[in-house]
Amino acid sequence: MTLRLFNTLTRREEVFETVEPGRVRMYVCGPTVYDNAHIGHAMSAIIFDIVKRYLEYSGYEVKHAQNFTDIDDKIINRANREGRDPVALAEEYIDQWLRQTAALNIKPATIYPRATQELDEIRGMIKGLVTQGHAYPIPTAANDLGGVYYRVRTFDGYGKLSGRTLDDMRAGERVEVDANKEDPMDFAMWKFAKPGEPAWPSEWGDGRPGWHIECSAMIRHHLGEQIDIHGGGADLIFPHHENEIAQSEAYTGVQPFARYWIHNGLLQMKDPKTGEIIKMSKSLGNYITIGDMLKRRNGGPILRFMVLSTNYRSPITYTEEIYEAATKGLDRLRSALRDASGAVSTDGVDVGGGATFGAPDAPLAEAAEAAEAGFRNAMDDDLNTPNALAVLFELARAINRERDAGASAGDVTAARGQLRRLLMVLGLRADEEERGTEAAAEPFIALLVGIRRDLRAAKQWQLSDTIRDSLTKLGVVIEDNAQDSTWRWAD
Repeated sequence: MTLRLFNTLTRREEVFETVEPGRVRMYVCGPTVYDNAHIGHAMSAIIFDIVKRYLEYSGYEVKHAQNFTDIDDKIINRANREGRDPVALAEEYIDQWLRQTAALNIKPATIYPRATQELDEIRGMIKGLVTQGHAYPIPTAANDLGGVYYRVRTFDGYGKLSGRTLDDMRAGERVEVDANKEDPMDFAMWKFAKPGEPAWPSEWGDGRPGWHIECSAMIRHHLGEQIDIHGGGADLIFPHHENEIAQSEAYTGVQPFARYWIHNGLLQMKDPKTGEIIKMSKSLGNYITIGDMLKRRNGGPILRFMVLSTNYRSPITYTEEIYEAATKGLDRLRSALRDASGAVSTDGVDVGGGATFGAPDAPLAEAAEAAEAGFRNAMDDDLNTPNALAVLFELARAINRERDAGASAGDVTAARGQLRRLLMVLGLRADEEERGTEAAAEPFIALLVGIRRDLRAAKQWQLSDTIRDSLTKLGVVIEDNAQDSTWRWAD
């Protein structure tokens, strides 16, 4: 079977064919870094990690860019409230994101462009669009919030990603009202700075880039004028991705600028007041941070299992019941990797293929071969991870059944190697459950941290440092501030 992906642009599944044979250029919209990321952000990152892993498993070389929006109204507003430099604030949350995604076993991108480091490319692209007549400046004298705006009506294909017409958008969307704009749907590519805001020079006036142009410029700079995959959450289809298409295709003339648009469903939670299912969002305050999830026993792999259990284009409603179901499901898979003592076996680690069995018709050999084929068929069908998991559950059952029936140690080892290898394609590390002992240790760690807090208050620095250093060796990170001390497991 050939890999087929659902393309938001065409609204159908299509055979995956790359611009350059054997190579994939993939861009995924990253976070706006002004606060702690939540597990909805993690869900999107996990999904595109799985996309990347499966493409690499299928033999592709993947060049993957994921941006950081490191200057934005939200960043500026928070920095102003805290009396901090906005760029430094953003960098702090970028560092946090990289640590936490590593802890979630998300493979790093090839490159992480930042808006503030791409200004030459951004200004150059804006200038080109102005020259072509696709954009126009609004002088500061005419509007305190002036800048450079994109003329949406100069691009005939505007709305093709979201499936809306401009007139429909005007009727159904809240747009910025500005008498100086030629059309209410025109959007800012360069924003003149307000007093006290960070600003960079341009020929139109000091300011900063708009959100949409950042991604268009970064993609062109790092991946070229046409890419294979553009990804992000379904909430980015309009206006962000629609505007990217308008800018990029108008500027280069290359269509489509992204061959496959992949959008993941959103993570939802129940509103604690109304019981209504709503999007997990910082603005709504109904979210769980990635940091909080990572503090839970096996929180990272369980979150990934939850994501894998649902089609990537469908929303997931987070509840503790679903979390517990994912915990049990993950443990069922791992049960096939445990030896008689209950510990996770370290045999049969074979990530490159080539499991070796005894007799050609051995039941485990047949099960492992069927698992390889079934896994590929599921993943080739628009990355159908629920069906891929079903295949792995069947292999796990076969391993448990044949092991208990007295299958040879060699066959069990080889089948375990196959199961591990396919789990790793999905980013599930079989050995992560070894950290399950953390749950039992946590009350004692909390006790030691409390004792250390008292020692610090009494200025018993040497004993305090001894406790800290001992916990560090056990993988515990203690973070001190003026008021308190907290701890977490090392990433």
